[in-house]
Amino acid sequence: MSWNVVSWNVDTWLRAVAGTIVLLSLALGWWLHPAWLLVTAFVGVNLVQSAFTGWCPLMTVLRKVGVRG
Repeated sequence: MSWNVVSWNVDTWLRAVAGTIVLLSLALGWWLHPAWLLVTAFVGVNLVQSAFTGWCPLMTVLRKVGVRG
């Protein structure tokens, strides 16, 4: 995999953003308030539904800002 983020496609960006949000919300849930873990759950549920439907809201946003499919 290339670390040149300009060449990343939608799927690569989706995984990178989802993983970052999960790690960040886990850290916030650990150190600030457990309610932040709801963000982790939301991302997980969204990834599961996208596995069944083939659609994720973030993919739509990424395509609108010009990330190649």
